[in-house]
Amino acid sequence: MTAGTDRRLRPRGNRPHLIAYADRFGGSLAGLHDLLATRFSGIFAGVHVLPYYLPFDGADAGFDPIDHAAVDERLGTWDDLRSMAGHMAVVSDLIVNHISSRSAEFQDVVRHGGASPHAGMFLTMDSVFPAGAVEADLTRIYRPRPGLPFTAMRLGGRKRLVWTTFTPGQVDLDVRDEGTWAYLCRVVDRLTAAGVSVLRLDAIGYAGKVAGTDCFLTPGTLALIERLRGYVRSRGATTLLEVHGHHTQVAEVAATADLVYDFALPPLVLHAIFNADPGPLADWLAVRPANCVTVLDTHDGIGLMDAARNELRPDEPGLLDDAQVSALYRDVLANGGDSTRRSTGEAASNLDLYQVNCTFYDAVGRDDRRYLVARGLQLFLPGLPQVYYVGLLAGSNDVELFERTGTGRDVNRHHYTLAEVDDQLHRPVVRAQLELVRLRAQHPAFDGNFSFERSGSVLRLSWQAGAEEVCLEADLAGPTFRAQGRSGTTAWELDVDALLSGLVAPVGRGTPLP
Repeated sequence: MTAGTDRRLRPRGNRPHLIAYADRFGGSLAGLHDLLATRFSGIFAGVHVLPYYLPFDGADAGFDPIDHAAVDERLGTWDDLRSMAGHMAVVSDLIVNHISSRSAEFQDVVRHGGASPHAGMFLTMDSVFPAGAVEADLTRIYRPRPGLPFTAMRLGGRKRLVWTTFTPGQVDLDVRDEGTWAYLCRVVDRLTAAGVSVLRLDAIGYAGKVAGTDCFLTPGTLALIERLRGYVRSRGATTLLEVHGHHTQVAEVAATADLVYDFALPPLVLHAIFNADPGPLADWLAVRPANCVTVLDTHDGIGLMDAARNELRPDEPGLLDDAQVSALYRDVLANGGDSTRRSTGEAASNLDLYQVNCTFYDAVGRDDRRYLVARGLQLFLPGLPQVYYVGLLAGSNDVELFERTGTGRDVNRHHYTLAEVDDQLHRPVVRAQLELVRLRAQHPAFDGNFSFERSGSVLRLSWQAGAEEVCLEADLAGPTFRAQGRSGTTAWELDVDALLSGLVAPVGRGTPLP
């Protein structure tokens, strides 16, 4: 038996957030806001609006901005974002590592080379290796896809090797340059002026390249994180680090930011469900950082390296051993079917080879009970829970979109019409999941102290704040769970079957679902 307790009080702001593209869930910024204010009223305290910059539909779904300080007018205006921020917390991406090769700044460098005032903003191979590099230097560079991170381009008529970690359309910034710092500050100022309260530092781990290292989470990166954190805080906002790496690296870097993703959670939850084994998850709970954002799924694939032994720290074990990771990979591919196999790995324009492209609902074999147990575990853990819009509606792989675009991650990026949203809200698994999210959003016990206990296949997660108590007892051998709560002399209890049947006890304190 293992047990643990977290005595730190969870800030009241840590109510569930939604993650969504404005164009794919609502159609625009105003449409997304309307969905949250109507169909999902009282459930989400915030929303991570995925890139809405100009253009939102570039080579990497908005993560390659031509103008990071402009809202794409097809989605709305800064006033639309400001209106949303007046009713809930808004999370937006600060894309630190790169900008579009079509940006005005880089195009000026293409025309004028070193004579451009923006020349220092962009990394070339020589920027990091001024004395040249040998094979060992180059093969040591960590990159989440095959090949070296350089693209040959002509800058001012001279052929150069431009650093492009992700795609040739995303040119890397030299974060040591004061012109780059001024650019990032302008973006921070624009976002915070519109009411954005959390800035997600996208791809931050790759931003501080240093010769003689793997160019990932270097001392230069950590210095940049600290500098950005100070500036963002001076503008009344906080930072969220997006880092996929060995779990020990994430635990270490968590101390440098306000929030950090717990990307190890999805594979640990899947392992627990597939094998009736919550042991690795319980081991992680005993040591995980306190300032986590929890997710099961995001706009990217399901990462495995975050719980595995990997090349970033090859001599250190993972939270799952090699055999467990291999079995997990096979299970997700089998459940996700042909579309997951065809959209994962080196095929389908994938940027991150360590991620499996599959909706979380398909990853558990479209099994409603498994899905609710997974979501229940996420929602009962400490940290700020975020729910991805496709996961919110228990969506399946969008095979048609994937085949149309050829982009692997599009299997988990469906475009929902309002009619589809309303139709999905009638599904028992969706309604049951929304009750769990509502419980996390509204029950006062989640403002108190957290403790957990593991015995065999059972993991018990408990919260207490004075006379308010709530707990989830998940038996992964089912899998199933029983949730219980108490407020003074009033008590309630429910299980997975009650949720799916619609016989819901007073788990939340809001109005019934539509």
